[in-house]
Amino acid sequence: METPISVNEKKEFVRWFLNHYQLKKRESVWILNYLMNHESLLSSVCFVEDVKLCPRGMEITAQGVKDPPFRFYKGQVMTNDAEKSFHDLRMNQDEPIYIQMNFENAHQCSMYALVLEENPYLPKDHYVNESDREEAEHVLSISLLAFKKQQLEKEIDESLQSGDQSRFRRLAEALKDVNEALKYTQVE
Repeated sequence: METPISVNEKKEFVRWFLNHYQLKKRESVWILNYLMNHESLLSSVCFVEDVKLCPRGMEITAQGVKDPPFRFYKGQVMTNDAEKSFHDLRMNQDEPIYIQMNFENAHQCSMYALVLEENPYLPKDHYVNESDREEAEHVLSISLLAFKKQQLEKEIDESLQSGDQSRFRRLAEALKDVNEALKYTQVE
């Protein structure tokens, strides 16, 4: 189990971030300063990726990256209005708030890595792309065909031992089809 990120670690990160990055929207600076000065609220903050999938989240962006300057998500609603989100923060201090920080080289930043938590709202296969999915299906197809081939060979042996020629012919034909399919799938 992961150790929870302390309020001091979050505060240290926010302070570091504000000292090193210029934000696209000045209201974002106000929000981060507000969080830093309200420890009870900061304890409800989780820094995550893909915040739009969270029930209540905020996307804050620094200069130098293409992401939108600011976004606030609550349920199915998204707004660019930082004042509305600030009001929501103040009024719902006990609710968890998930924050995504967009800045240059964020994925290589050790300070961000120290406070970044796993997003509990991400579907298990969120990062699987179409290429990965196709590769997995291909491997599964080959495995299933190889298993079917093994089963057929076993049944063919049994039919030979029992002298059941019609079963043997039927199974041999099925084995021929499986071998063709295997040859086809391995060529892809």
